[in-house]
Amino acid sequence: MKIRKNKSQVLAAAMAGISERSGRRIESAVTLPSQNQRRQWRSRADPFADVWDSEVVPLLQRAPKLMAITVLRKLQDDHPDGFPDGVLRTLQRRIRQWRAVAGPAKEVFFPQEHAPGHRGLSDFTAMGELRITIGNVPFAHILYHFVLAFSHWEHAEVVDSGESFEALSKGLQNALWQAGGAPQEHRTDSLSAAFKNLAEEEDFTARYTALLAHYGMAGTRNNRGLSHENGSVESPNRYLKEAIEQALLLRGHRDFIDRLAYEDFVREVVMRRNRRNAAAFRIEREQLRNLPTRRSTDFVEEEARVTRCGTFTVRAILYSAPSRLIGHRLKVRLYSDRLDCYLSGAPVLTLPRGTRVPGTGRGHKLDYRHFIDGLKRKPQAFKGLAFRDALFPRQAYRRMWEQLDLKLTQRQACQTIVALLEMAARDGVEGILAQRLEALLLAGELPDVKRLREEFAPSKVELPQVTIEIPAASVYDLLLPSAHADEREEVAA
Repeated sequence: MKIRKNKSQVLAAAMAGISERSGRRIESAVTLPSQNQRRQWRSRADPFADVWDSEVVPLLQRAPKLMAITVLRKLQDDHPDGFPDGVLRTLQRRIRQWRAVAGPAKEVFFPQEHAPGHRGLSDFTAMGELRITIGNVPFAHILYHFVLAFSHWEHAEVVDSGESFEALSKGLQNALWQAGGAPQEHRTDSLSAAFKNLAEEEDFTARYTALLAHYGMAGTRNNRGLSHENGSVESPNRYLKEAIEQALLLRGHRDFIDRLAYEDFVREVVMRRNRRNAAAFRIEREQLRNLPTRRSTDFVEEEARVTRCGTFTVRAILYSAPSRLIGHRLKVRLYSDRLDCYLSGAPVLTLPRGTRVPGTGRGHKLDYRHFIDGLKRKPQAFKGLAFRDALFPRQAYRRMWEQLDLKLTQRQACQTIVALLEMAARDGVEGILAQRLEALLLAGELPDVKRLREEFAPSKVELPQVTIEIPAASVYDLLLPSAHADEREEVAA
């Protein structure tokens, strides 16, 4: 109507986004559209009038979460040809109206105001949907995520060992030291690394209690199964993964050279997000508690004996060790990402931490380099080796073994794969040799060990010819003081 004061009927209607006919009707009406009485009568018969009170309402009272499509399918089964699919939208409106009037009460969410420096939250979030690869190999991992509730300052770390206490301790301490202080309260969900979830009282684990006491924080958690009570970190989980996804799209691919490159990538995304909250973080940082003079331990000590098979077990995961350690009992410091092994107080071995296989509760983290010397002496032991499949460093070696086992005798197949693994153990050869094996597999050929050894043999360096001329012994007499006595007498004269 405002446009109609200066414009024609056709132009005013077009600018208002309505038809010319609607414009004429509105202009000629005595009242405005908003003042007209809303229609309360039905324009057609209710298709559910005969079954609503007798069948639909009892179903909803018994199971209030039933979807309209489920109820419609039930009615179609009980009354063939009585309820076509076209009445679904009508049924959805009727059920929605019934729930608002006579349905069960809904949960109420109470918005919270967070004081600066009061609460920090920790959580782990899965990253499988991002399809990250390292060296073209899928990288199974999760993220540890810490958020300060007031400023939304956050810290994230890549974890590939599961939701362990070591990962929680390392991630939390790194976050606190990077933030420059500790909040009054630390909140998580029901992490088994922090809580005895089977206990009804005093459910903090001793290690988690000691960690909180070291930084002067009180520990809390949300009710079991109610993740939305940790909304201050659950929501940032989603937004952080979206930010990483967008950064990957800009990058153009999802493959990284190594884990350090991927960790740097995630750190850069987090720092970019923190810049937006810099002003709020400066306010919160002043309210954080002072940090202690040192960090708490972020490892757990275990003991393990190296068996005659060259393996040892820590927390249901089988690791390998050099054969010289067979029979010795190692002191193992278990970190979130590695194992440091000590013998009589001296460090002897560092290994990446392994993860358990879903559904079995066990896992393997074996280094084929530890078994090469033994397999060279007993190559046919490779055929029936209990942990044979865990020794292949890449898929190309596994697939080549399948072809060797299929086309050669046991002796020839075992000797060939052991020779390939021996070549792969040299520095910088494993990846290049894997590419060569992939090419052979595509061509349907088997490897020629002799030719590959010559190709990947260490290059011979030609040493320069050095000619040494030995001076006569009389030349050294010139270095003696007596050899210069005559010269000093002449100068004096």
